[in-house]
Amino acid sequence: MRFSRYFQELMLAYKAELDDLRSDSEGKDVMRHRLKEKREQLAFLLPMMASNPEMLAPAFHNAFLFMNPLSFESLSSKEANKLPSWKSLAGAVKLEPWAEKMAQLVLAEPEGDAFMVTAACLEYLSRSHHTKAQATTATEDDDEDNGEQSEDAELHENGDLDGNYGRHGRDDGDDGDDVDLEEAGADWLAEQGFDRKD
Repeated sequence: MRFSRYFQELMLAYKAELDDLRSDSEGKDVMRHRLKEKREQLAFLLPMMASNPEMLAPAFHNAFLFMNPLSFESLSSKEANKLPSWKSLAGAVKLEPWAEKMAQLVLAEPEGDAFMVTAACLEYLSRSHHTKAQATTATEDDDEDNGEQSEDAELHENGDLDGNYGRHGRDDGDDGDDVDLEEAGADWLAEQGFDRKD
């Protein structure tokens, strides 16, 4: 996914704002309480809608139901002056009933239409980013595991580790390793107190 500069910068600010709302100075989870406060303060925050939309957007956290995620994949690459109207996204996103009154309050403002599109996209990106971050972490773990297996295979060939037989987890038997493995196995059994077979 390629972000426009607009969404790239806003996404960082929005994530920071959500993180700030998530816990207090003692590390306690207070997000539900702080989101409630943010929603109650929405009318007072409206003047910041154009200049700092990330300050208002958390009021709509978990307020959107995404019917067509691909629309938002495309939307995230657009700059602010290229955003579609909120009404044009009617088939792609719906509001939770509890957020309808807040949306009406916002849409009554001149910048409200652009803000609703921005807030929906930020919310989509925050969810998508979290999901992809988990997938990326899993992929990196797999890559690390594969790297460790390769290193283990090299160490095994030097007689430093038992278990992994080459990169593919098996011994091809082309380089005479069978004899070395048998000797290593016999040495190990002898160390455990078993008689060595001749």
